[in-house]
Amino acid sequence: MLTIGVDIGGTKIAAALVDPEGTIHAQTTRPTPATDVSAIEDSVVAVVEELAEGNAVLAVGVAAAGFIDASQSVVYYSPNLAWRNEPLRERIEARIGLPTVIENDANAAGWAEYRFGAGRPYTHMTMLTIGTGVGGAIIIDNRLFRGGFGVGAELGHLRVVPDGILCGCGARGCIEQYGSGRSLLRYAAEVSHDPVIGAALAAVRQSDGSINSADMRNLLADGDAGAREALATLGRWLGRACASLDAVLDPQVFVIGGGVSVAGEYLLGPIRESFHEHVSAQGFTPEPEFRIAEMTNDAGAIGAADLARRHAYRDD
Repeated sequence: MLTIGVDIGGTKIAAALVDPEGTIHAQTTRPTPATDVSAIEDSVVAVVEELAEGNAVLAVGVAAAGFIDASQSVVYYSPNLAWRNEPLRERIEARIGLPTVIENDANAAGWAEYRFGAGRPYTHMTMLTIGTGVGGAIIIDNRLFRGGFGVGAELGHLRVVPDGILCGCGARGCIEQYGSGRSLLRYAAEVSHDPVIGAALAAVRQSDGSINSADMRNLLADGDAGAREALATLGRWLGRACASLDAVLDPQVFVIGGGVSVAGEYLLGPIRESFHEHVSAQGFTPEPEFRIAEMTNDAGAIGAADLARRHAYRDD
């Protein structure tokens, strides 16, 4: 039986018709009307109706960037969209006539990775998604961890520097300010002043002193030493965060996803090195694997669709 997964991002709504093996049978997208709650709802209904036409659909899963309640119904708050205590499941279900679940977008992507990607061989997985910010998902004993109120696994807000850089969440020193794509660009700007390895970065430095993401991607692809050093700095911060998470969660594997993960071993190497430096009882306890995520931009929709299927069969 097919299910539909809808991934609502800040700029795009992506939806997919997915089978139980995680294979996509059809896809569609719409721009996200981020500031208009009613228009977001209309767009979600439109993509579901488009994909459901002519197909037997069991349920719908909606992956949303925000804090979702424990019943997978209400979006408490979304930093980039207009939702504030929005009863999204109730409203979507009333319009499409199908069982619906709402899930945090990072949780949905992590679930897809666990079910169909790099997390398949494991029962305990922790995923860090490195994008503009840092997202996270936790699998414990084959189940997605949501916390007592539904808003757990906000791994980007693990504090790694007391009184550090101010984060968008209001706290200081969160790993999101040290291990995100934005942080990588900050490190690149710093390295661009290095007379030994910073020349290529200095050549693309903007008038305000910043480095843009497209130039950074190109320099990383070219193997530029300065760009690789900035990436290594990012990896060292992520490794430190993983050491703290390991002490609490004891995962069998850390999966690293998001746009920066395309760097592969150039990112994983510094993460492992820093992890070994900071982990408790190093050398005396089993160590987790570190793997790059296998799912790409479709992970959110696939994970949401699979979670909707499990919810329909009461196996979530």
